[in-house]
Amino acid sequence: MREICLDSNVLVAAFASRGLCADVLRLVLDEFELVLPEVVADEVRRVLRDKIRLGEEADQAAADFFDRVPVVPRGNEPPPVDVRDPDDARVLADALRGGARLLVTGDQDLLEVAERSRVPILSPRAFLALVRFRSG
Repeated sequence: MREICLDSNVLVAAFASRGLCADVLRLVLDEFELVLPEVVADEVRRVLRDKIRLGEEADQAAADFFDRVPVVPRGNEPPPVDVRDPDDARVLADALRGGARLLVTGDQDLLEVAERSRVPILSPRAFLALVRFRSG
């Protein structure tokens, strides 16, 4: 489980405040390979620019982040399971296409299909618990 996809809600929370999601992002960048679908990158940029309006320093940190992380282009493959929200379905399909072995999200629509998905889908808290369990 080296390749991890973080959904947009996790990344937005990581950039917007300190806490659980910031810890998850730091851990993934330090110990795993981040899989970043284009649909996630676009959503994070939009939310940070239009809704969160980060300060200049945080905004620059986010811009630097996106300059360094390779982005998985949008694909046409269907998601492996039916997901209520088409945007979430695209996230799941593109995460798999990019080689993600696990998806970390706070999105309820994705968490609801976790048991039927080929790739494990965990909340940020469950992901941290899993990593701590495996390393402890």
